[in-house]
Amino acid sequence: MSVPTVLENILARKVQEVAERSARVSLAELERLAAAADAPRGFAKALIEQAKRKQPAVIAEIKKASPSKGVIRENFVPAEIAVSYEKGGATCLSVLTDVDYFQGADAYLQQARAACKLPVIRKDFMIDPYQIVEARALGADCVLLIVSALDDVKMAELAATAKSVGLDVLVEVHDGDELERALKTLDTPLVGVNNRNLHTFEVSLETTLDLLPRIPRDRLAITESGILNRADVELMEINEVYSFLVGEAFMRAEHPGLELQRLFFPERAVQNPVHGLD
Repeated sequence: MSVPTVLENILARKVQEVAERSARVSLAELERLAAAADAPRGFAKALIEQAKRKQPAVIAEIKKASPSKGVIRENFVPAEIAVSYEKGGATCLSVLTDVDYFQGADAYLQQARAACKLPVIRKDFMIDPYQIVEARALGADCVLLIVSALDDVKMAELAATAKSVGLDVLVEVHDGDELERALKTLDTPLVGVNNRNLHTFEVSLETTLDLLPRIPRDRLAITESGILNRADVELMEINEVYSFLVGEAFMRAEHPGLELQRLFFPERAVQNPVHGLD
């Protein structure tokens, strides 16, 4: 019997989590909360418009910990980080809500979104329509669908649920087979290429470059994970990738927004630096 991968362990826990949560709050109650939530802020639209200008469209991630690195940021105040990111030039936010493996929380998403005007994606492992409605009830503007975690029928069901409650979808792939499935099953314009293998947690930027020729021009390629320095950013921009999801590089910096500025807008950082979280 093979040892379960990190992803398999996470997904097994998600099944339990959905059962626990749905026993506490019914789907009908979540639907009521979702209908009463603030209007979505246009996650996909914001990214597409920025990338069309060939400007960095940065999804800045708010993440306390990860299974591979443990605690990444001790001084973790989501609202302050969100403000710092907004001042630093982020286009959107990503907030981890997974509790068991990433030390996330639903409240972190709510706190971050309330502190700024940026659209926010709920970064979690979506396996059930309940979680999609829950995301909108929390105030999310977009949800992540990870192809390696879903079959095509479930992927289509979750995307349809997202559309029904006004959420954008970012579909995440890691290899050619997953990309083919995503393009066949979903019409979302947002295609994220995770440079991290979710089974081994190893990272290679070549993953994005290898898959890029197979992503249609009417979809927005978003490179995720492993962007750590200016050379990484320039490599992507030379290959006409202008949309990025970055977390760890910012979370390890004393001032996340300033690090965002240095990495993606260096000329702006010299002329008008973001100082800390003020």
